[in-house]
Amino acid sequence: MIIPIGADHAGFSLKEELISYLKQKGYELKDFGCYSEESIDYPDYAHPVAEMVENNPGMLGIIICGSGNGINMTANKHQGIRSALCWKKEIAQLAREHNDANIIALPARFISTEEAIEMVDTFLTTSFEGGRHQRRVDKISC
Repeated sequence: MIIPIGADHAGFSLKEELISYLKQKGYELKDFGCYSEESIDYPDYAHPVAEMVENNPGMLGIIICGSGNGINMTANKHQGIRSALCWKKEIAQLAREHNDANIIALPARFISTEEAIEMVDTFLTTSFEGGRHQRRVDKISC
């Protein structure tokens, strides 16, 4: 599975840690940047991740910024995206099980690398339950 990943300058270090960890687990990643801690604009990194996920049904992506909010809001502007801002494992799990989230947004300034790894592992290995949740997910698009 290819996992697109993107971050702004505040999420750069965490992105690098996640890439290293996920490669060790055998995942292939598409790194959309950023590539340093120099100040940049998060939409420039959210849009490419969201476009790749949107164009590849079943694909899951990862986005990171300081609070997680800006990059999450940007990704959710894409019609086929259900990006979930997560700050603990249980939220990542429910985002997949109940909401069929296809992107996880992480708040780099408020979580540890260990917490991020736990959430990403959970997000990537948890399946959508469907059933009554499918009906709700179907109502998200306008």
